[in-house]
Amino acid sequence: MKGTKFQLKVWKYLKTIPKGTVKTYKEVAIAIKSPKSSRAVANACGKNLYAPKIPCHRVIRSDGKIGGYSGRGGIKTKHSLLRSEKIDI
Repeated sequence: MKGTKFQLKVWKYLKTIPKGTVKTYKEVAIAIKSPKSSRAVANACGKNLYAPKIPCHRVIRSDGKIGGYSGRGGIKTKHSLLRSEKIDI
């Protein structure tokens, strides 16, 4: 897998988020012991070349909005993936 040390750390954590669950970028930052790096987490999600295998679609903004999606189809696909997991955003 190709990415920076930080990206790999974020992506490794994303794989632990259970299907049907969402986390915020801030919650991910806290979980990886880098609590002030929510923007960097969002950037790492944006650089995820392995979506949806690495499920960055399960990460949303703190305000409850969907945020971006790096996988094929962009936001529309992120909505579809979340709906398929019974997550209503």
